[in-house]
Amino acid sequence: MARDEHNKAAEHHETAAKAHRSAAEHHGKGDHTKGKEHASAAKQHSQTANQHSDQAHSKSQQQK
Repeated sequence: MARDEHNKAAEHHETAAKAHRSAAEHHGKGDHTKGKEHASAAKQHSQTANQHSDQAHSKSQQQK
């Protein structure tokens, strides 16, 4: 179902946002190692969210 893909995309977008905020916090404190780790996690979640968004869009188009 497209709805499931939309929900998965939303979850990954939210997780990516949290990781971005954590990366910014660590970089702000000078802990660049942790900041880079969180930035990498954010990137991965963003890419996964994009994949689910694309799948949701494709499924939505098929249901028309």
